[in-house]
Amino acid sequence: QVQLVESGGGLVQPGGSLRLSCAASGNNFRLNVMAWYRQAPGKQREFVAHITPAANPNYADSVKGRFTVSRENAKSTSYLQMTSLKPDDTAVYFCQAYDINTQRTFWGQGTQVTVSS
Repeated sequence: QVQLVESGGGLVQPGGSLRLSCAASGNNFRLNVMAWYRQAPGKQREFVAHITPAANPNYADSVKGRFTVSRENAKSTSYLQMTSLKPDDTAVYFCQAYDINTQRTFWGQGTQVTVSS
């Protein structure tokens, strides 16, 4: 049973920072592409960033230069460091694991990020 648990969300003022964590279990973490998506109220879920097993990152244009995705294989954990946060970043942030061998996708339950003064 693959389980992804996000943490680190919360309320932050515009211009502030947060770091999200995604702890994985039950999967072969080293062979997973770890991704972050977000969904704002009334909007579709959208891609934010991912990091490959080789630690190559990719970002949505809207977060490039502000967010950094990383992974720590020894802890089976992926991170999303978010800086210069804007109200438009307010959303539920979801962690996703994609197993490149089985081509299966797994999701976490999400963590709320609210950017407001």
